[in-house]
Amino acid sequence: MTPPNAATTTAPRSTARLRALVAEIRETVGRGLPPDPTARLVAEQLVPHLGMPDLLTAEQCEGDPERYRQHVLHAEHDGSFSVVALVWLPGQVTPIHDHVSWCVTGVHEGEEHERRYQLIPHGETARLVATQDVVNPRGAVSAFAPPGDIHLVRNAGTCTATSLHVYGADVSRLGTSIRRVYRLPADR
Repeated sequence: MTPPNAATTTAPRSTARLRALVAEIRETVGRGLPPDPTARLVAEQLVPHLGMPDLLTAEQCEGDPERYRQHVLHAEHDGSFSVVALVWLPGQVTPIHDHVSWCVTGVHEGEEHERRYQLIPHGETARLVATQDVVNPRGAVSAFAPPGDIHLVRNAGTCTATSLHVYGADVSRLGTSIRRVYRLPADR
C-alpha cells in the first residue's frame, strides 16, 4: 500500500554517513525498550546527521511534481525499523493520518509545517480538533508513538523540503507508515 498522495521509490545506494546512522539506530532498537524511549533515543541520534551534505545521494533528494516522494533508504532485515527520506516540493501535503508504529522525523533541508490533531468522540462518530501548529526548520526533530500521533504535514515554503523518518516497522514491506487516513470533520 503506497501512502496516499506519495510517490515511493527504493533507494538502496547508501552513503557512509547513512550507514553509520543505521548502525546507531540498530543498536538502540536492539535494546528492546518501549516505543516512547526508543523514539526519543533515535531522535537524539538523528540530530547530528541532519543538514550534512554527505547524508543522502542526489537521487535520494529528488522530488516528484505530482506528490511528495518517499525514498526508502533502509529496511532492517528483521522488520524492526526503516529509514525513509520524504521530499516535498512547495505546496505538497499529506492527508491527516496516524502511524503504524513509533516514529522519528527530522528536517534535513527546508522546513515543514505540521498540524497536530486530537480525536474527540462526538455522539456516535468522532471529530478532529487541531491542537498545535508547528513549523519544523532544518535540524528540528520530533519523536512520537501511537496513540495520539494524528497529524498533517505540508511544505508551505517556496523551496524543496527533505526530511528523514525512522519508523519502528518495515516500510519496504508495508509500503507506508500510515495506519489510518482521517476523513472526519476537523475543527481549528
